Amino acid sequence: MSMMSEFKEFAMRGNVMDMAVGIIIGGAFGKIVSSFVNDVLMPPIGMLLGGVDFTGLAVTLRAASEGAEAVTLNYGMFIQTLIDFIIIAFAIFMAIKAMNSLKRAEEATAEEAPPEPPKPSAEVELLTQIRDSLRNR
Repeated sequence: MSMMSEFKEFAMRGNVMDMAVGIIIGGAFGKIVSSFVNDVLMPPIGMLLGGVDFTGLAVTLRAASEGAEAVTLNYGMFIQTLIDFIIIAFAIFMAIKAMNSLKRAEEATAEEAPPEPPKPSAEVELLTQIRDSLRNR
């Protein structure tokens, strides 16, 4: 098997395609959550904490000098990213929880319905017809 055909077989599996779609949607979802955190959630939190803008929080390790920029430890950006992560993780948790409850409900309805009895074979049907015709005589 050539490497190209092996790669094509790998790439066309359902799981790989599902994962690719999930990654693309996850990236878009991450942007939405980041916007929510940056534009909606953080301004009121910063206002409650005395007008603090978390993205601007930093510790200067070395001041700027001629030809060299300042070296800073941007812990505010870390706090912002941490809040993004917590919100994304919670949203994914809720989505998975909803999918699991739907799956359990679907399995419960499938278990409630009794399975249909197997259809008799052709020989059994033929013998049943012969028996019924003999009874009718």
